[in-house]
Amino acid sequence: MTDSETMTRRTRAEIAAETREAILAAACEVIADIGFENVRMRIVAERAGVSTAALHYHFDTREKLFAEALRYSFDHTGRDVYEARSSQDSATNRLARIISASLPTTENLRREWAMYQELWCRANREPESRAVAVELNRAQQGWIEETLADGIATGEFKPTDAAAHARLISSLCDGFGVQLMFGNPALTIDSARATIWAQAAGVLGISEQFPESGRR
Repeated sequence: MTDSETMTRRTRAEIAAETREAILAAACEVIADIGFENVRMRIVAERAGVSTAALHYHFDTREKLFAEALRYSFDHTGRDVYEARSSQDSATNRLARIISASLPTTENLRREWAMYQELWCRANREPESRAVAVELNRAQQGWIEETLADGIATGEFKPTDAAAHARLISSLCDGFGVQLMFGNPALTIDSARATIWAQAAGVLGISEQFPESGRR
């Protein structure tokens, strides 16, 4: 293979990756804005600035596009949570970031939550959507469980059943997140976060004051 052929192939691969990412980002916006049932492939292609042929090359059905858009959004949130992970970081700070990232605390996270709500509705009647919902829920609980295990290992947290406590924290985030999305007037981001943190921190033996480093 010549150098020019290698360069051409690399360039095509890069273009394909960029196109795919543009489609997924556009799909996240469209699904959150108008709901999955109203999404048409043409609408996503127009938002992404690509042809419908290019969109169908990467995703041949709306269902596959929906699933991959959810994974794409979830992965980006995960990178935000772990980006500060370093020797100076702590399990406490990471847990606080995970809790903030698990609530609709920013415009991007509200969009992600809108997509999750679409997914949960579909999961009640469609096995494919149910599988994606379970997959993402397990991944989110995995972030929490790993963080708890790290804190327990270093002595930062009191010993506890990390898996069970992760399920509790995840469930609290889901419950409060739903209420925040429909605008419960008795609830704010700060009060929800503080309540979740108090429940998490009491078992772990750390301060029940939510860390400032975890706010988004």
